[in-house]
Amino acid sequence: MRKIGFIGTGNMGRAILGGILKSKLIDENNVIASAKTDSTIEKVKKEFNVKTTKSSKEVVEFSDIIIIGVKPGTYDDILYEIKDHIDNNKIIITIAAGKSLESVEKIIGSDKKIIRTMPNTPSLVGEGMTAICPNKNITEEELNKIKSLFNSCGKSEVVGEELIDAVIGASGSSPAYGFMFIEAIADAAVIAGMPRDKAYKFAAQGLLGAAKMVLDTNMHPGELKDMVCSPGGTTIEAVRVLEEEQFRGAVIKAVCACVNKSKEMSK
Repeated sequence: MRKIGFIGTGNMGRAILGGILKSKLIDENNVIASAKTDSTIEKVKKEFNVKTTKSSKEVVEFSDIIIIGVKPGTYDDILYEIKDHIDNNKIIITIAAGKSLESVEKIIGSDKKIIRTMPNTPSLVGEGMTAICPNKNITEEELNKIKSLFNSCGKSEVVGEELIDAVIGASGSSPAYGFMFIEAIADAAVIAGMPRDKAYKFAAQGLLGAAKMVLDTNMHPGELKDMVCSPGGTTIEAVRVLEEEQFRGAVIKAVCACVNKSKEMSK
């Protein structure tokens, strides 16, 4: 793997950076990261032991692959700042909602190699999920290298850009839904007398196992749910209450709201 640079080291940037380094796919000496403040620079240097800088241009000049992880509101400013330093061999990877391949091409050039991605924060623990959308200038070999990069900290899928808003709702933002669900289950366990540290562990491992069963068995989630629900038992009673409280309907509404917000940000 070639030299990699990170422009912006917020939560998502650090998650990807940490996941890549933990996988040993690339040596820390071949990584550079930038941030705006001295405090963030020191934090990244201490946590990851990589080269750091305040200069986005320095990141581009050092790197073959540049991952831009700044907030959507500052994306264009960064692109204008670095565009004259991007040659046709460098690969620009974006991770911002609302920034299409076309919008990036308009600033840095349609002849440049650009990949739009949507990862999520579980990349930090090797369980991320990333959607990958390459532009026409990315070769098959380059695409495979980028896939291996994101696979090093989880899983990835190449998708058409028209699906990116759905991806954001289904996996980009879904860790937050999961954290809320874990917290709610744990709160209920605490009410039932379980110590909070154990409650979080039981709830989180239960959902981790459920997710792994979906991925490993390829069975329908409804079928797996039915396997847990014994006639007249405890689980079906809980499912009954969740249905009465419109659990699935609320989740669907929330994800659709997330997708619609992503579409609005792209306008």
